[in-house]
Amino acid sequence: MSYEGDLEQAGTGESFWEPGNYKRTVKRIDDGYKLCNELVSCFQERAKIEKSYALQLTDWSKKWRSIIEKGPQYGTLEKAWHAFMNAADRLSDIHMELKSRLAVEDSEKVRNWQKDAYHKQMIGGFKETKEAEDSFRKAQKPWVKKLKDVEAAKKSYHQARKEERTALTRETHAKADSSVSQEQVRKLQDRVEKCTQEAEKTKERYDKALEEINRYNPRYMEDMDQIFELTQEAEKKRLQFFKEVLMDVHHHLDLSSKDSFRSLYRDLNQTIVAASDQEDLKWWRSTHGPGMNMNWPQFEEWSPEATRSISRKERNSKAEDVVTLTNIVPAGEEVTQTAQELNRSNVEDDANRYCESLSDQPEQTSAKDYCSDWSDEESPKKYIGTNGVEEDVKVPGVRVKALYDYMGQEADELSFKAGEKLMKIGEEDEQGWCKGQLESGQVGLYPANYVELIGS
Repeated sequence: MSYEGDLEQAGTGESFWEPGNYKRTVKRIDDGYKLCNELVSCFQERAKIEKSYALQLTDWSKKWRSIIEKGPQYGTLEKAWHAFMNAADRLSDIHMELKSRLAVEDSEKVRNWQKDAYHKQMIGGFKETKEAEDSFRKAQKPWVKKLKDVEAAKKSYHQARKEERTALTRETHAKADSSVSQEQVRKLQDRVEKCTQEAEKTKERYDKALEEINRYNPRYMEDMDQIFELTQEAEKKRLQFFKEVLMDVHHHLDLSSKDSFRSLYRDLNQTIVAASDQEDLKWWRSTHGPGMNMNWPQFEEWSPEATRSISRKERNSKAEDVVTLTNIVPAGEEVTQTAQELNRSNVEDDANRYCESLSDQPEQTSAKDYCSDWSDEESPKKYIGTNGVEEDVKVPGVRVKALYDYMGQEADELSFKAGEKLMKIGEEDEQGWCKGQLESGQVGLYPANYVELIGS
């Protein structure tokens, strides 16, 4: 019978010393290799989570940075709001770096250690597993042989005692039965004597087998313990290495220990703290409120030549002759006559003469007479219609989409919901308003920064 068969028959207990129970320790070597793979897979998956989070942060930052830039928020608070987008970009970089450390640095460290600790064989399995298996098998084989002798002696002894008991029972019954002859009784007595003698002999063999195995037990235990300690030492290295890897991963995941992470939120906090409602309100007052400069009305002497105007084309082609046609002074200052006003009066005289010369030419009195265009570049384009009324220059319709909800405050304003599409049919004026037409046909004004271009 093979040694494997001996182990299967003899090994019925749970103790390490029982035949074949060392296999659990041998299997631990294979389990160590599998655990290396599982450790790598575990943190590879975490690396994917870190990458996904980093990409989501980047997308979120890009989306809301655009919305904030196009939205109505202004000043230092807008800067503080933008700081969250900047922090998200920096945090995204940190998590991408973390992903690289988990997926590359930590994983490679485990792979390299695994390659050095476990050596595959051509016939399958690992060299370390086979060496441990062979060593345990060699150490246990003599003891298992003695154990088999003990089991065999024990079986023989128990069988002899069983036969002895049967013979005694028959003898007792024969003596009680008067129909049994003395000769038969004597034979039964002889049978009992032989069974007793056989039981004593098997008992001696049984005792001898036990004595031999007990004498061998110390050596058996020493050999097995020595091999077991070798496997313990290998397992100790694996446990220590795994602990080292887990500490590395912990260090990488602990962002609070990183200067870049701490400075990120420190800068964000400083930007938010720096936001000042007083500064923002002051800026709005000077840019869009009473603090703005104003060309207050003043007395101007009439001149026949003051009606002439210069077209944009003329002004652009003769940049050296461009003069300021408005007298803008800070609010509250006294308006006085200056040399600039005198210069403007002379330009107006020239403009009037130019328009009078055009009035003598019929083809110049068409619907698009730009002589009246004295507005700034930011103002809507105007022209004199055939009915003599000044009108806005119409532009080709442009499709736009609403970014936010807007409820018209005046009768000439449009109301729409975010995502609704409309047609832009007028240039943006200096106050940021455009003329548009809803799909229902309603025409009115709307704030230009509440929509975005979606195509011609």
